[in-house]
Amino acid sequence: MSRTATRSVSAAASAGAMTTPAQLERLGEHLRKLRLLKSGERLEAMLQHAAAQELPYAEFLEQVLGEEVAAKMSKNITMRTSMARFPFVKPLETFDFSYQPSIDAKQVQQLASCHFIEHGDNVIVLGPPGVGKTHLAVSLGMKAIEAGYRVLFTTAAHLIATLTKAHAEGRLDEKLKVFTTPRLLIIDEIGYLPIDRVGANLFFQLISRRYERGPMILTSNQSFGAWGEVFGDRIIATAILDRLLHHAVTMNIRGNSYRLKDKLKAGLVRPHDDSSSQPGGEI
Repeated sequence: MSRTATRSVSAAASAGAMTTPAQLERLGEHLRKLRLLKSGERLEAMLQHAAAQELPYAEFLEQVLGEEVAAKMSKNITMRTSMARFPFVKPLETFDFSYQPSIDAKQVQQLASCHFIEHGDNVIVLGPPGVGKTHLAVSLGMKAIEAGYRVLFTTAAHLIATLTKAHAEGRLDEKLKVFTTPRLLIIDEIGYLPIDRVGANLFFQLISRRYERGPMILTSNQSFGAWGEVFGDRIIATAILDRLLHHAVTMNIRGNSYRLKDKLKAGLVRPHDDSSSQPGGEI
């Protein structure tokens, strides 16, 4: 070890071992003013550890700042997760790809890198009820939050009810901003409930505002060919799909419901017929 390094280690050890109560108080006050709360909580323990390990100044400082950054990132992720309004929190690691072999696990992992957000691509997940569409959408939303993006989750029914109410009250622009501001918008369960003409027009307005500006994840139990019936107007459905599919990744899940897994094993229900669920389709 060089003479300079030796002096650095000795100085760090001495500083940690000889910290006085007054110094601890002053250091704690500085950390509070800088809002380095995690470091303030563990200050004395960190100083003792640095002295025991004879850490050089730079290494000690790196450790302190590293813990502070990790604590702040964890807090921000928790806050953004709460703001996203997910119906549940399920990480991608808990998704059972073996039960849904129609899903390309590598494709999902690529999406988890969140490059699709930077590229402005939409992700559309199609499939019958219970196959994990919402789980995938939420998990990818959580990956986006971890990457620093703001995310908002809503069901199609809640979205349209909210916009319809705002439209009637003359607050449509204000409410549209709520759904256009987040970097990633997740719209779940398109097609589970019928949409009237007013709702279809309001949905189109939202899609138009986010077009090529804000990526979305959408899930639906209906093929694209049935969206004309879902929105009650083939022209509006075509206009919506034209914008959604311009830059999009589509996943079509052909499999059985997770909720029926035990009944399938017991032979109480018949397996889902893959041929009845086809991706895409004309309007």
